[in-house]
Amino acid sequence: MIGTFIIGLREGLEAALVVSILIAYANKLGRADVVRRIWAGVGLAIVGSLLIGAILTFGAYGLTFEAQEIIGGSMSILAVGLVTWMIFWMQKAARNLKRELEGTVDKALLTGSGWSLVVIGFVAVAREGIETALFLWSAVRASGDAPTAWVGAVIGLLAAVALGWLIYRGAVRINLGTFFTWTGVFLIFVAGGIFAYGIHDLQEARVLPGPFAPVPDGGGVLAAQFFGNGAWAFKVSDTISPDGILAAVLKGTVGFSPEMTKLEVAGWFVYVATTLSIYIIIHLRASRARAASIATKE
Repeated sequence: MIGTFIIGLREGLEAALVVSILIAYANKLGRADVVRRIWAGVGLAIVGSLLIGAILTFGAYGLTFEAQEIIGGSMSILAVGLVTWMIFWMQKAARNLKRELEGTVDKALLTGSGWSLVVIGFVAVAREGIETALFLWSAVRASGDAPTAWVGAVIGLLAAVALGWLIYRGAVRINLGTFFTWTGVFLIFVAGGIFAYGIHDLQEARVLPGPFAPVPDGGGVLAAQFFGNGAWAFKVSDTISPDGILAAVLKGTVGFSPEMTKLEVAGWFVYVATTLSIYIIIHLRASRARAASIATKE
């Protein structure tokens, strides 16, 4: 629930900020007439994102178990790729986002009709909406407690809408740089868990070696480490109940499961260690560059 709440809050707030920037700039230019067109594009994007979520949730029924696991595992890994790209894109583009959106609105208004703002509103929100639908779908599957995970996602999205509206009205001021930096770190750990779960799905489908497939004939000692019972990294279900609160919290935040294979653990560690290291390095370089710029101006 905590993981899906943060995903809903972070992704929802990004979309809310984009919409608020577009509408505030249109009002600033005295073009309240095009605000309805921006909202039309936003509405289409929300409907499209909900449809994608519904297709992901119900579209796999009727397929074989292996096909469902292959689709689920592939989509989970795709979701991790998209959200990783989004985290780094937001880290780089956040400072210029307002200026870029305003420039896009200026170009659209030069056409005279302003109908292209429907497209701008649609694209701006659809990008966030598709990522959110795919990432939430994967996070809910990985959580092992779908109803609670969906509740967390809905609360996060509603909180994002409320917070975005309060920021737009000037009632609340938060340090968005700090907010996106720390939620970005948290999302890397959540994405690591989803990446491991995607590997687990592919192991269940026997696309990847794992405990659900026997050791191949003549595989030797090395193959025995990744097939059958030898593929498990640990099984601590007797100590941490898979249905307990502790397991749910750990699974929804850092992706820990009481039973994980060696490939899952390796995938989680490689993804988190690599992505988090790059993220911290880029953040530190940007912080030093800003400090140097401020010192030069003084």
